[in-house]
Amino acid sequence: MKDIVNNSVCQARQDSQAPEYDVAIVGFGPTGATLANLLTLRGLKVVVFERDKDVFQLPRAVHFDGECMRVFQAVGIAQTLLPDLFVGPGMKFVNARGELMIDWSRPGGIGPQGWCASYKFHQPDLERSLRTQLSARGGADVRLRHEVFAIDERDDHVRIRYEDTGRGRLAHTTARYVVGCDGARSMVRRFIGTELADLKSHERWVVVDVLLERERPDLGDYSIQYCDPARPTTYTRGPHNRRRWEIMVMPGDDECRIGTAEWIWERLSRWITPQDAQLERSAIYTFHSVIAQGWRRGRLLIAGDAAHQTPPFMGQGMAAGIRDASNLAWKLADVIDGALPDTLLDTYESEREPHVRTFIETAVQLGGVIQARDSDAVAARDREMTAAIREFRTPQPRLGPGWHAGVTGGQVGPQPVFEDGARFDDAVGYRFALVADDVLARRAQDALTQDERERVAIVPATSDALRDWLAQAGARAVLLRPDRYVGGVAHDADDLDALLVRAGVARAGERREAVAA
Repeated sequence: MKDIVNNSVCQARQDSQAPEYDVAIVGFGPTGATLANLLTLRGLKVVVFERDKDVFQLPRAVHFDGECMRVFQAVGIAQTLLPDLFVGPGMKFVNARGELMIDWSRPGGIGPQGWCASYKFHQPDLERSLRTQLSARGGADVRLRHEVFAIDERDDHVRIRYEDTGRGRLAHTTARYVVGCDGARSMVRRFIGTELADLKSHERWVVVDVLLERERPDLGDYSIQYCDPARPTTYTRGPHNRRRWEIMVMPGDDECRIGTAEWIWERLSRWITPQDAQLERSAIYTFHSVIAQGWRRGRLLIAGDAAHQTPPFMGQGMAAGIRDASNLAWKLADVIDGALPDTLLDTYESEREPHVRTFIETAVQLGGVIQARDSDAVAARDREMTAAIREFRTPQPRLGPGWHAGVTGGQVGPQPVFEDGARFDDAVGYRFALVADDVLARRAQDALTQDERERVAIVPATSDALRDWLAQAGARAVLLRPDRYVGGVAHDADDLDALLVRAGVARAGERREAVAA
């Protein structure tokens, strides 16, 4: 009895102490590693738990877009990544006769995000870069071969129990918040108790990665969706000598042979032979389309595949997780720092869920074109789509309801690249940025203390690119959030004051009358 009482007293004493960490992240894939980097940029103390001992060495995701590259720019690895990226020109959908049905071409030059629209990459390279940058910056304890098995919520923190599987030891720690970036079978999601909404697309495919032994320009740089009812197949080029095929599993396939080397080379014989390339990896996947209905409960949150899963037909699976991390990081930082209220975290799901749903639903629709097998439906599809080739454009959805306002609120802002090659985000840093005409910029400068200007970068619109941006927004000032989405716009001094106060710079409102005078 005495031991029980002593243990209870020790536990109560631990619970009364300040949490050891600001944020605990479960899972150290691209989403978790990006989130950890962004949180440490804000000076938060982070712990990361990962059950594996090293980066998974084989490719999985192969594509990200210009918006993701902008996040990697904020993290500080964009230039490191560039030599091992391939700028993708787009994707074409062809039928069994090779006739073009959908043309999804991407511009090759620098786009509105300050980067190209489409990049092909090797996931282990990305993960190593993220981990190296996190280690160099400091501020995060990374615990590899550590598996979390229990999460206990308290009023002002979370107690995380875990096993050091390398040593066979059990231990625990505390954090203010826990974010599950732990994949499709997320343990954190189970603790939240959320359910998955099924968007009704679940098909088995074999994903095959090869390394070419020699140059094969005839394979092409475009990704190709072969919408052949006999065997839907996807081809995509990766960086350097990497190529990928995705092969749909069909009714009647021999379950004992699916995914074997012999089966794979039979499927690939139209394009390459064993003399042309070596198999690097093959895996059988079921391409799911689901969205969690509840991304937060109290101090527990989820991101990446733990929150949503999409078929790969738009190349937006990993990209969605990177956007989650970008949306969530600054909100956690502002709540923990006390700049904005805890209710800000409720806008994470309300903003991101409709946004990612747009991409998943579009991927499901494209999957319907690719995977169609009914002969009548395929014939109708071919007649309609070859008669008038469809030019597809990547959706640009706004965020759902949340921390933004106005006509342009919730849209990702552009990143001008200036004449000297400098990019806007590098100039302002990882914080709020107010782009304003000369009059409102001076007002903001006068209204804010030096400490407050550390939180909000004031950027006078002196360049043509910035003046054009304000003109397109129909405003005299635009407030960009740290994740580079538009938080709101101002048309006059009163609007400006309201924007600054909303961004957590409270004294701006208090000094409003003095500045006006």
